[in-house]
Amino acid sequence: MTEASNTELKETYKSLPDTFSKLFTEISKVVVGQHETVEQIIVAILSNGHTLIESNPGLGKTLMISTIAKVVDLSFSRIQCTPDLMPADITGTHIIEEIDGHKEFRFEAGPVFANIVLADEINRASPKTQSALLEAMQEKQVTIGNDTFILDKPFFVLATQNPIEMEGTFPLPEAQLDRFLLKILVDYPAIEEEKEIVRRYTMVDIPQVKTVLNKKDIINLQRLTREVPIADDIKEYAIKLVVATRNWSEHIEYGASPRASIGLILAAKARALIMGRNYVSKEDIDAMAYPILRHRIVLTFESERRSITPDQVISEIIKHSN
Repeated sequence: MTEASNTELKETYKSLPDTFSKLFTEISKVVVGQHETVEQIIVAILSNGHTLIESNPGLGKTLMISTIAKVVDLSFSRIQCTPDLMPADITGTHIIEEIDGHKEFRFEAGPVFANIVLADEINRASPKTQSALLEAMQEKQVTIGNDTFILDKPFFVLATQNPIEMEGTFPLPEAQLDRFLLKILVDYPAIEEEKEIVRRYTMVDIPQVKTVLNKKDIINLQRLTREVPIADDIKEYAIKLVVATRNWSEHIEYGASPRASIGLILAAKARALIMGRNYVSKEDIDAMAYPILRHRIVLTFESERRSITPDQVISEIIKHSN
């Protein structure tokens, strides 16, 4: 990086704390609590990655994601996944219509053609339908027959799944789980937060939000995220954590792939940016290790039998690596 671009980068960093402060303030007008969840979704957006959100029903996942879409001025669509949902219901299809006395094929775009796509209860859709999202997530395009349609940038898939609804579900295969940058766990709100939720949503006036960022701002922030410097020792520490998952045979059957190393460093850069720093710290790596790794490691049968969670294993790896 040249001295001129480094100076320009430092100037940009100065305005970011105010920008992110306004962003989180607007979101909090609608979303009560859940600051860490919102922060991690913004990390995924800055990293240009997709997110899997797991929680019990009724915790405001749809409201949270649609609110974030409004605040950053991105188009939003929601797909309710069901066992009978077909791939064409997601991607769209060609339909025949009559124009001036003759019939023509016209492409009717599906809900995947939005900047932020919420795939609600993704594990209720069949594997064939789940795979319809794969090309969109990886290549940022959709192929229908012989036609390929490029998706509008930025493009994010935020999928949700309910852990308690096991009957009639199709668990996501490891290959598809790996496509998600983060897996976020959303817990029940604290008592005081729930009181505030009840107060807000039993009143006549529903909270409204203002736009803080736009499409161009998001794309610029994604570029800026990749430019955040990271020291060699911090980078080596991040890779060391990922590699350790492949050798932690006591609890882990299969470890994380190199995609996890890339994701961990990118997510740490995005978190540093949100925190108002122009460098990545060890704290960023440790904080992002959980959402990056928890869906990329497969625990041994014995560990699952003992109700050991991926987060507990990740915590062990972090302690051992320090």
